[in-house]
Amino acid sequence: MDGAPTPATPQPPRRSRRGRVLLALAALILLPLAVLGIAVAVTWQQLPELDRLSDYRPREPLRIYTQDEVLIGEFGSERRRFVPLDEMPETLRQALLAVEDRDFWTHPGLDVSGIARAAWRNLTRSGPRQGASTITQQLARDTFLSKRQLWSRKFVELLLALKIERELSKRQILEIYMNQIFLGNRAYGFAAATERYFGKELAALNLAETALLVGLPKDPVRGDPVANLPRAKKRQAVVLGMLVDAGVVSQAQADAARDAPLSIRRPKRMSSMADHVAEMVRAEVLQRFGEEAYVRGLQVRTTLLSEEQRAAQAGLRRALFDLERRQSFRGAEAQLDLPAADDPQFDVVVDRAFDRHPDLGELRAALVLRAEAQRVQVLLGDGSEIDLGASALRTLAPLLRPGAKNALQRGSLLRLLNTAAEGKPAQWSLSQAPQAEGAVVTLDPASGAVRALVGGFDFARGQFNHATQAYRQPGSSFKPFIYSALIEQGGWSGTLVSDQPFEAGDWAPKNYDATYEDFLTLRQGIARSKNMVSIRIVEHLGVGRVRQWASQFGLEIERQPQNLTLALGTGAVTPLQMASAYSVFASGGLLRPVWLIESIVDQEGKTLYQAPPPSEPQRAISERNAFMTNQLLSAVMREGTGASGSALLKRWDLFGKTGTTNEAMDAWFAGFHPSRVGVVWIGYPQPRSLGARETGGGLALPVWAAAMQVALKGQPPASLSAPDGLVEQDGQWFYEELMGELAIERIGLPPPEEAASEAASDLLALQPGGSSASSASPASAASAASGN
Repeated sequence: MDGAPTPATPQPPRRSRRGRVLLALAALILLPLAVLGIAVAVTWQQLPELDRLSDYRPREPLRIYTQDEVLIGEFGSERRRFVPLDEMPETLRQALLAVEDRDFWTHPGLDVSGIARAAWRNLTRSGPRQGASTITQQLARDTFLSKRQLWSRKFVELLLALKIERELSKRQILEIYMNQIFLGNRAYGFAAATERYFGKELAALNLAETALLVGLPKDPVRGDPVANLPRAKKRQAVVLGMLVDAGVVSQAQADAARDAPLSIRRPKRMSSMADHVAEMVRAEVLQRFGEEAYVRGLQVRTTLLSEEQRAAQAGLRRALFDLERRQSFRGAEAQLDLPAADDPQFDVVVDRAFDRHPDLGELRAALVLRAEAQRVQVLLGDGSEIDLGASALRTLAPLLRPGAKNALQRGSLLRLLNTAAEGKPAQWSLSQAPQAEGAVVTLDPASGAVRALVGGFDFARGQFNHATQAYRQPGSSFKPFIYSALIEQGGWSGTLVSDQPFEAGDWAPKNYDATYEDFLTLRQGIARSKNMVSIRIVEHLGVGRVRQWASQFGLEIERQPQNLTLALGTGAVTPLQMASAYSVFASGGLLRPVWLIESIVDQEGKTLYQAPPPSEPQRAISERNAFMTNQLLSAVMREGTGASGSALLKRWDLFGKTGTTNEAMDAWFAGFHPSRVGVVWIGYPQPRSLGARETGGGLALPVWAAAMQVALKGQPPASLSAPDGLVEQDGQWFYEELMGELAIERIGLPPPEEAASEAASDLLALQPGGSSASSASPASAASAASGN
């Protein structure tokens, strides 16, 4: 009806409406929690097992040691040295926790308030994301996850942290973290970083160094003190402030640490006293164990003796430096465009220069900062600035004149040597990198174990191993094999051999000293290293027989020439082969395999390889042949070209032979004592003359003596006993079946009845009562030696 009131719409009860609101609110709260709970449950089941932490085995590099446990090589992408928590300095532990995780000992693995702050900051502000990771979270991320800043990764990280806290103790977590965390420059863990940046043990850290290290986990790449020391110092100052706030140090201590100088070590190439050996071992271990060799913490013990190795390396370097001093100065090693000292690129250019031209042991790289007639100032790799002395200025004077070719200028790179005695103020002399190379090998003849091996001047300059890979002419050091072959056919120390000039077609060889006798005894021929004598012995025996005989010593027969030049050592051998060959003489005729690796153990001390007991050696020559050959080699060391070695070592029980090839392209010395064999070679990588006056006796022999001085320290005088099968007659030794008319009396000479009276008088000198150079002292014999 018109005008009648409209009935009101029924309204739901107020209580029912409020219930639905509450239900909706509950759903908004519970649903995300339910989803979160499901996500937690599902993700928890997918979390990795913690075996890598509960049974923690850090990825440690391959380490190589001498027999007396001196580290000579380390290989692996991660430099790490595990140190138990109890051995970590207390100040380092406190500082780390004060900076990275103050509530470490009390939280369950997460810093809830810190996470909330970081989340709010990341949601409301742009720029780099902020984190609030505890040490446990950092360990979880570094061990199992990537560092990409994703919410999903962070979620898994939180759960992993909780799981780690459930299964590991706090001490375990902290110990693993302090050994695991990346701290830049391939250093993992605080022990490795301390060694890398400061060259010291953890226990020697001071507060300034501790603060710098503790600041690295935040950003080890951009905070690298080697590449960016100012940035690292800023972070160090922040850390020191945090340590004061935490009550770890006082303000005065922090101020002193902030002002303390930091000596940061420049990254070093692999460099030690035995780089070439380390590389040999690395290749062998890699072949055995594959790429895992670099992360399993394998420790390889070699047969090297550290002091002997050091002596061999130092002796070779000294000889090469001495040879280089006799060469003319070649000028700057390199020329760089060096910006002004206040230019931001100055440090970059300098670092690049020293990376490309590193110090070569004691031979320091020096970058010229100022080049004037009266003053040359240089910068060393450690930051030292030096004014060169008068002697260096005299040498450089031609290069400092206006308009000089290859003029010395700012940015020129030179080489310096500190010639001051140890412990004295530095005295820098101008030098240059030797162009010649060399090698040294010493062996234990009783076992075949390598005791020292130097493969070249410096591994940084060239990885080619001249001890094992360089096939060079042995020159006169090959002659003992020739004499040994003659002894086997009836030769003896008094066999007379013509020393008159020899010609074959257009080949007219000469004696080194250009003097010739009518004839010489075998003893005289080898002591004086007469080429004519060796040639006539090979002609007498036949080239084929001598080549075959030399192969019994382990020398490669196919590398020895098939003509009479074999007598002058024109074949090809390596220094290691020569050391092994001479060990046959030292061991009474036995040839043993040469070996280098004694044992390999893993990081838990389990032995993975142990060198087997020495196998039965091969009989290369008879014991009596070795004895008679050694009598000749003793003459070399007493009155011949090796006499200076006896003088240097003040010993009579030495045997050896010098070697100098045609035009002095190779200088050798090969010698031994019954307990040690040593061989030294020096020459240019691309064969050319070392110098008209250079010889094996002058260049290589002093290196051999330096190594043997250490090797024979404490060794009593040795004497050789004549073996069975020999007969002594009038002081001379003979094979018992090759005496009298069966012994070889003369080679290249007319029969006795046609010999000149001079020959008869020389024969009388061999009888008892006759004069003999063997009675001379080592010093006087050295002065009379020809030195080749």
